Amino acid sequence: MLKERLRCEVLKNRVMEPEQAAQFFKKGMTIGTSGFTPAGYPKAVPLALAKRGKKGEKLDLTIITGASVGEELDGELVKTGIMKRRYPYQTNKAVRDAINQGKIEYEDMHLSHTPQWVKYGFFGKIDIALVEAVAIREDGGIIPSTSVGNSNVFVEMADKVIVEINTSQPLALEGVHDIYSPKNPPNREPIPITKPHQRIGTNYIPCNPKKIVAVVFTDIPDKTREVAPIDENAKKMASHLIEFLKKEVELKRLPKNLLPLQSGVGSVANAVLAGLIESEFEDLMIYSEVIQDAALDLIDAGKAKFASGTSFTISPSRLKNFYDNFDKYKDKVLLRPQEISNNPEIIRRLGIIAMNTAIEVDLYGNVNSSNIMGSRMMNGIGGSGDFTRNAYLSIFTTVSVAKNRKISSIVPMVSHHDHTEHDVDIIVTEQGVADLRGLSPKERAKTIIENCTHPDYKEPLLEYYHDVMKNCIYKHTPHSLEKALSWHKRFLETGTMKK
Repeated sequence: MLKERLRCEVLKNRVMEPEQAAQFFKKGMTIGTSGFTPAGYPKAVPLALAKRGKKGEKLDLTIITGASVGEELDGELVKTGIMKRRYPYQTNKAVRDAINQGKIEYEDMHLSHTPQWVKYGFFGKIDIALVEAVAIREDGGIIPSTSVGNSNVFVEMADKVIVEINTSQPLALEGVHDIYSPKNPPNREPIPITKPHQRIGTNYIPCNPKKIVAVVFTDIPDKTREVAPIDENAKKMASHLIEFLKKEVELKRLPKNLLPLQSGVGSVANAVLAGLIESEFEDLMIYSEVIQDAALDLIDAGKAKFASGTSFTISPSRLKNFYDNFDKYKDKVLLRPQEISNNPEIIRRLGIIAMNTAIEVDLYGNVNSSNIMGSRMMNGIGGSGDFTRNAYLSIFTTVSVAKNRKISSIVPMVSHHDHTEHDVDIIVTEQGVADLRGLSPKERAKTIIENCTHPDYKEPLLEYYHDVMKNCIYKHTPHSLEKALSWHKRFLETGTMKK
């Protein structure tokens, strides 16, 4: 079995234990790792690095990933003081707490920008690329596991490469990847993708074996997350969205099989995608970041023909079945680098229908998707901006209230801006759909209040709107700077947005 996994003869004398590989990491280094929503991330070497932290070493590493990764990497490196700086997206509680406490530096970035920044040298030198693989080819080519993310860029740009060959990841994954890396300007050429299922690259990450300084075998599985059961609110949002899409087809603004779909990560996004299973739509195509449970369900139901992403983010209860039946999916799925999966050029060309999740939306259609009450970082913007700014249709979903109705997700002004009104087309809550296309700010406000707001907050929002219309000198986008964030202030002081 190990022969199948490590086929490059010159690398066989570089096989070592995680603790030995961990000695390559020196204070202040910048490390690029595999991993995307926690799939395909390195596990054994980070755990060995954490042991150094427990002994009191302060390595102050900068960690750059594809997106979120598992506890063995993010959690352990933060808890043991190994990590000093983090890019571009995370979902780990320990990391989130450290960010909000100012203990580690964090820049929340568009995911399509990160690989470019690495290539342009904006992060400085990448000292080590630490990537998970299912195997290494005879020529040193690295066959990724359940994600690609930024792995190919890190391997290209790093001084040294360390590969974790994970035997818990099936060898059947070989062949499912499509690795293509655009050149830097002024030599960049058009990316030749016109359909979601097109292949344009290699099924492995090219790598000179001289760069690989260590190979570590491990069998630690991905620590993905369970998807929450689909509740009534999610069902209502899915129903509203499907009715909206049906009308777009009737108006001949969408073909009968829609356009390629993108869906953000998480339970709400998964539930909305799952709602399409019971719909009349067929022959669907998915061009997204993550291929999650609902995408497999759509394939199983014969509703989706193909799904392209940069990671398989499958829930733990579904993962074994996915691996055992991978032959059924292999010709219907494809993993690309995130520089391609999230590329604005391709998103615009394919006419993606982007469906992402908001924390809150304001009267004019601005969206906050990353910060609670304006300053408490949750996860980050992730790839939502890549798709929202370039989609054929940009859709945001959110439940209209939270915390037992103490918080309204529709507010006078968002407490943090991630997606401006210029990029947001459609808002969907369990209350209904607000189509904002072609509307002035004042018309947007009326549409959002009428269609998306919870009954508990409809009158207060109308009161705010009429007040600013009456008292604001400028009527195009009227606001009261004194009252715009008063709902958030009231919540922080009293525990509810209600008066």
